[in-house]
Amino acid sequence: MRNILLFIVGIFLIISCDEEKPMSSIDPINWEKRRAEIPVNDSLQLAKTYLGIYSEIYSTSEHLTHDLTVTVSLRNTSETDPILLTKGAYYDTSGKPIRTYFDFPITLKPLETVEIIIEEGDKTGGTGGNFIFDWLDDSEVTDPIFEGIMISTRGTQGLSFTSIGKRIK
Repeated sequence: MRNILLFIVGIFLIISCDEEKPMSSIDPINWEKRRAEIPVNDSLQLAKTYLGIYSEIYSTSEHLTHDLTVTVSLRNTSETDPILLTKGAYYDTSGKPIRTYFDFPITLKPLETVEIIIEEGDKTGGTGGNFIFDWLDDSEVTDPIFEGIMISTRGTQGLSFTSIGKRIK
């Protein structure tokens, strides 16, 4: 009887380990709570920033890669003024759209940072993932910063690096 019970517990543990957890990168924070209205009489101009990220990188050859956790950091650098972002879209290595996190105006309060996390097991972006962020430029307000922080750790080894967004419009 004891052996049967141990067998059943062992099977249960194996089955529960095989269940896939939903990835947080596919269930992002509730962007709807940040929805904002664009002022009717605004003088804001559309701006775009490109951010390259890596959900995996090559190691020793093109046949071996390491998965990475990516933190995409959206930062308002103004101490006094909010900033409006209007779209945040994620693309894979070949430029194919993966997902759009928001496609409507959202507000970042002064000095606020919001993050998008791409979990280590989410390799959909590949070795050359891309983000495009649309935002509304106010010449009197400092530009936002878009950063990618990539990290992986195994045992006592770890690697990490960053990428900075480049304004393309």
